[in-house]
Amino acid sequence: MAVVSTPLGTTLVAEYQTGLTDTGAPVTRKKSLTGIKSNASDQDIYEAAAALFSLIEYPLISVRRDDSSELTNQ
Repeated sequence: MAVVSTPLGTTLVAEYQTGLTDTGAPVTRKKSLTGIKSNASDQDIYEAAAALFSLIEYPLISVRRDDSSELTNQ
């Protein structure tokens, strides 16, 4: 029997810096954006995150792509 993977969706996870602690360490937060098409390219996802975060005062630190799939045994 073969296992079939069916894409369910993609989530863009952006990490950004909101400030510094008293000792100078960065304070970071993460924002998840769901509803991203599974066939979106990595480049498109990164550019979308960069464009969104250019509109706010916090610098973007990293962008992560989380894909989820359903596995079925056929």
